[in-house]
Amino acid sequence: MTRRLHFNLFLHDTGHHEASWRLPESDPHSNLSLAAHQHLARVAEDAKFDSVFLADSPVLWSDPGRRPSGKLEPTLLLASLAVSTSRIGLIATASTSYNEPYNLARRFASLDHLSGGRAGWNIVTTAGDPAARNFGLDDQPLHRTRYERADEFLDVSTKLWDSWADDAIVADKQAGVHARRDRVHPIDHRGTFFRVNGPLNVPRSPQAHPLLVQAGSSEDGKEFAAKWAEAIFTAQPTLAESQAFYADLKRRVVAAGRDPDHVVILPGIVPVIGDTEAEARELDAELDRLIAPQYAVAQLAQTLRVDPGVLDLDSPLPADLPDEDEIEGAKSRYTLIVDWARRENLTVRQLIGKLGGGRGHRTFAGTPVQVADTIQHYFENGAADGFNIMPAVLPSGIEAFAAKVVPILQERGLFRTEYEGTTLREHYGLPRPANRFTLQGATR
Repeated sequence: MTRRLHFNLFLHDTGHHEASWRLPESDPHSNLSLAAHQHLARVAEDAKFDSVFLADSPVLWSDPGRRPSGKLEPTLLLASLAVSTSRIGLIATASTSYNEPYNLARRFASLDHLSGGRAGWNIVTTAGDPAARNFGLDDQPLHRTRYERADEFLDVSTKLWDSWADDAIVADKQAGVHARRDRVHPIDHRGTFFRVNGPLNVPRSPQAHPLLVQAGSSEDGKEFAAKWAEAIFTAQPTLAESQAFYADLKRRVVAAGRDPDHVVILPGIVPVIGDTEAEARELDAELDRLIAPQYAVAQLAQTLRVDPGVLDLDSPLPADLPDEDEIEGAKSRYTLIVDWARRENLTVRQLIGKLGGGRGHRTFAGTPVQVADTIQHYFENGAADGFNIMPAVLPSGIEAFAAKVVPILQERGLFRTEYEGTTLREHYGLPRPANRFTLQGATR
């Protein structure tokens, strides 16, 4: 079978560049608009994207003065998008640190039923003390503890999704039997973090399990991904770093006893597209000119765990930053930013410009052919199975990508021209999970 690219559209209000909301074309209220999200999802579906994705966190992400910061609850929004689309996958972020397995397993099974098998779960462990304080904790749990909880959370969730056999519902009107009780199983889970009896109160969904997505790139995050993830979002600013991450993750997946072809790795790319290279670069420069430094420096200081006063816009990062071992938050993002700034000898002003465009993801300004060439080069040189498309400006960025870049890749035989299946798993070429209770011959 010919290997083809996979594309996910990362929905993010007016675009991934932090100043995109300040452009004359932008609707600064689109983050709260169902119609705006419906339009983006339809554009991606018409272009035959595998999926759309919503990031989320149980905390206000950034200074509300900086950019649109309100976030609608993602599974509710995606349930609405399921009605206005028919084939594209729908991936929502949800935290294992600030949810319970039963409620979350039920929510994603419900979304999978409502969408006809198009649900995906981006699994996060949620870094930061502010989120912890929204749930009655003084401080965030330790990094390792969050991943240990996440591992058990996934164990419980997958058991719950398996608690109904595929053939449990018979709906036999003549006999008066709707479901066979011997095909609905309690899970009787007793662990370190959770005690859950089950079964789930939602029957087995079209995909059996929603597609499992993960985005952590720390050591704990990569080990977790190797065990559980079926698609991986990652931030890698260069080809070499993408290649190293890709090879490392595929090795870890094999070591975990899984098929590396059943784990799809999707680096983020932030394309700024113009009909000419000069046009693309001018839009990119205009966006950077609109960055408000006072907000950007405050955000960078928070990420680096330093006082904003030590960050001089026209100087490199201070030499005495904390070691990664001292960071209990987003370790991989911290390391990416510091290594990037040191390697390229960036000033703080230059660094916030790069982060403002893509937050550590690969940014690229160019013509449709140049964008297509970059994507193809990564795909054919061991760096990606596809891309998490993160347009700098929405909706124009995805409209340009769909109209001008996708046809080039289709002509080259690198991207589908029609959907071959109906479920998100089928789009990504992934198998439907077997039921553990059926495999064990359970008859409880």
